[in-house]
Amino acid sequence: MIDFSLFIENQISIKQITCGLLSSDLHQLTDEMVDAMLAEIMDARQEDVVFIPQDPHALDEYAVSLEERNLSWTLGHVIVHTTASAEESAALSSVLARGIPLNQEDRSRYEIPWQEITTVQQLYDRLEESRRIRRAFLNTWPTPPHLENTYSPDFPGDVPLNAIDRFTLGLSHDYNHLGQIRKIMAQARQMR
Repeated sequence: MIDFSLFIENQISIKQITCGLLSSDLHQLTDEMVDAMLAEIMDARQEDVVFIPQDPHALDEYAVSLEERNLSWTLGHVIVHTTASAEESAALSSVLARGIPLNQEDRSRYEIPWQEITTVQQLYDRLEESRRIRRAFLNTWPTPPHLENTYSPDFPGDVPLNAIDRFTLGLSHDYNHLGQIRKIMAQARQMR
């Protein structure tokens, strides 16, 4: 699995992370990431899924309501959020890989309501579904992919991005939430 810590700390660029990566590597990296998230929740119990952890730094700038803006995220919330983001990256990477122009405002995101995730089985199912969706988007890439096709997203960082860069951003987002999943599980275990 790629260590994205230096990228998350803005010490290296996404281009430095993806240098040398081939489209064929992305299937394996996807499996490694989903497996890592599954390993973090391996001993989760039903009550852990909806457990509200202590998170004094909770701030969701994109929250639907003011009440949710400083809400600590449950395990279910984190899983649906991070998988939706990675799936969006996979969808946009497919568009780029097929040579179709993208604009910075183009989105392809669907996140199931986190409130609906209440069981451990739902967590497992969501992660496995996300694995399937990401791999399916990778399977839409032609051989060779149009890596010369790039776009400039509406967020800071390296631009322009090609299909490999865009897909890898989804993996980095997952990586960024692994620590959050780990902390939630640690607090949930203490509360048992």
